Amino acid sequence: MDASEGRDRLKAVRAAGGKVTIEELDAIWGVLPPVRPEEILGAWAGSEFVSGHSFEGQLERARWHGKTFASLTEVTPLVCRDENGELFANEEMAKGGASLWMVEFRGEATATMVYDGRPVLDHFKRVDDSTLLGVMNGKGVLDNGRHYYFLLQREETAPRAAHGEET
Repeated sequence: MDASEGRDRLKAVRAAGGKVTIEELDAIWGVLPPVRPEEILGAWAGSEFVSGHSFEGQLERARWHGKTFASLTEVTPLVCRDENGELFANEEMAKGGASLWMVEFRGEATATMVYDGRPVLDHFKRVDDSTLLGVMNGKGVLDNGRHYYFLLQREETAPRAAHGEET
């Protein structure tokens, strides 16, 4: 599989409701190009895969909307919706904010969000100009050695604007 085939496969997975194995996501991750932190600044809407990972559904229960990378050192890792549908920074769940760094993961350096208050790293790869594949890494997030994957879609409207259907 090459990067183009990986992008096509992710598009098909998304169109079919997000059901995919973690092993297939591992393979897709391996062919996608890395991205630099300064290239991903802005607001992003997030979505989960249906992969069977034990973390699956936790973000949905928290009403996760996405992430905001205001600068390399000002990151809101968990933008969620309250009971009224308004966006807010869920600092309680995130245990604070985060920052962006270049970190090596699986042999290559790529943009990585480092949580301030959790031993967790979210690594990112470029799917296309407006889509990132993310993988959660760190203490307590592996499921029998398997990583949790998610997608981020760049918000085309004003920062933290509401998005429609999941990406």
